[in-house]
Amino acid sequence: MCGIIGYVGPRSVTPLLIEGLKRMEYRGYDSAGVAVIADGALATRRAPGKIAKLEGMLASEPLTGHIGIGHTRWATHGPPSEKNAHPHLSHDGTFAVVHNGIIENANTLRAALRELGYEFRSDTDTEVVAHLVQELFDGSLEEAVLAALTKVEGTYGLAVVSSRDPGKIVAARKGSPLLIGVGEGENFLASDPSAILAHTRQVVYLDDGDVAVIEGDKYRVVDAHAMPISRKVDRIQWDLAEIERGGYDHFMLKEIFEQPVSVENTMRGRLILEDGNAKLGGINLSHEQLLTIDNVIITACGTSWHSALIGEMMIEELCRIPVEVEYASEFRYKNPIVTDRTLCIVISQSGETADTLAAMREAKRRGARTLGLVNVVGSTIAREDDGGVYLHAGPEIGVASTKAFTSQVVALALFTLKLARKRDLSVVRAREIAQAMHDLPDLLRKVLETAPHVERIAEEFKDAHNFLYLGRGYSFPTALEGALKLKEISYIHAEGYPAAEMKHGPIALIDQNMPVVFVAPHDGVFDKVVSNIQEVRARHGRTIVITTREEPALAGLIDYEIRIPETVDLLTPILAAVPLQLLAYYIAVKRGANVDQPRNLAKSVTVE
Repeated sequence: MCGIIGYVGPRSVTPLLIEGLKRMEYRGYDSAGVAVIADGALATRRAPGKIAKLEGMLASEPLTGHIGIGHTRWATHGPPSEKNAHPHLSHDGTFAVVHNGIIENANTLRAALRELGYEFRSDTDTEVVAHLVQELFDGSLEEAVLAALTKVEGTYGLAVVSSRDPGKIVAARKGSPLLIGVGEGENFLASDPSAILAHTRQVVYLDDGDVAVIEGDKYRVVDAHAMPISRKVDRIQWDLAEIERGGYDHFMLKEIFEQPVSVENTMRGRLILEDGNAKLGGINLSHEQLLTIDNVIITACGTSWHSALIGEMMIEELCRIPVEVEYASEFRYKNPIVTDRTLCIVISQSGETADTLAAMREAKRRGARTLGLVNVVGSTIAREDDGGVYLHAGPEIGVASTKAFTSQVVALALFTLKLARKRDLSVVRAREIAQAMHDLPDLLRKVLETAPHVERIAEEFKDAHNFLYLGRGYSFPTALEGALKLKEISYIHAEGYPAAEMKHGPIALIDQNMPVVFVAPHDGVFDKVVSNIQEVRARHGRTIVITTREEPALAGLIDYEIRIPETVDLLTPILAAVPLQLLAYYIAVKRGANVDQPRNLAKSVTVE
């Protein structure tokens, strides 16, 4: 999730670009850059790392002008570096492009452009757009961009400037947000209102398919066929502090509500509905190698370990391969059974978790092939693994992981589907799973509608001292994750258990002061979970039940019910996790806890 800023007007452009980039740094801080047109010439400054580095570069190598674009990057294609930083220049240096999104047919376009003599200087998908625009330019920047977009597949929020048609920014949106900031004798372009709020509250939100031509004293919006479109001018009502979090009180809440999009992005270009399969080019395993896997080890820490448990169940159920889930912190201190026919999957949001990295290195030393599931492009695990799958969940700023967890489960489901189709999984069953995955974003949006109800439940239990979370099958790891979220941000003691194991110890703790959360979808073990709920009620425990349908068997057993949509069993954890995240969030807020920066925790644990 990158940030884009643009300006056309009478003021000096560089300070405005830097200010806007700082406002959007939460969107990505792998690298940053600006492109400015001055005296008919196009010049750029780019730097890896945070925006402060770019700002220092501009202090020693200033750019002056009145039109320009800027970008803060969260890497998707190519590691963070100066060469991969935006803006990207065309072959002749007269066009500059900034981009947020993924060009899915970049490899095809790159090959075609190379045949025409274009040289590529970066590893990014974005650079193809700069060369395309140059190739198609015939005097009008707007027409060249429109023509280029007909050849581009994927998502984008992009902005283009050119010294061959100066005085304007041409911007386009498909799947990535962009807005025009309307000023007096000046106009802005941005990914986020926070970037321009200090200068104007009048904004025009672009819709998918819109192309905007922005000049100092005017702007216009057209469709893909260059036909004019009328877009209303809205007034921003928020202050700067609010808008930096997109209007949410906390980054964690924002990230919870981003999950329909983050899950969609994890699947984008990878799910093959008609074949019930998945396309994962990054795993670097041939058909023959996939068929020779004898066992799988999944290693991770914290929330990622819970997603690993779900992955274990998926792979064993659909692929019929034995799977072992290991705490990364323990893996290399035992004598694990690893051979050259072992696949070791390592899961880390940051790609820098010290214990997980060490476990991966130990597995490689013992001869296993390694597959990384990480969210941060260019991280150490991504560089050192044998193959990998990027989550593309976008930056996760809140310390307590939410959207990364659900994207991890989706990525594991994609891998499982691919591996199972190489083995014995029927196309009928595979298509059912693939369709269910395709439907997940819409189902997640329905789950998020329960937020006000969950907040009322949180008010009831905010003063509790202990919680118990219970589930069976795929719902057991979900229960563990729910308990962890509550502990992380509210500082309430909570435990997760297999529901049947409650009888072997935790049941001694249950009384009217012990809230018990059951994850109880209508699956193959539902009747067994009902029995466990009855055992809790018999001891006056208060029950919060996440379920999927009206069930007579639950009548009189539930104090509070949270209803989620039905899906296939292996995907239910993705839907059930959301109300558990919301419950933890609202309880923490009501207790006055620092939700985004809980005490003693860090986003990425890089020490053992």
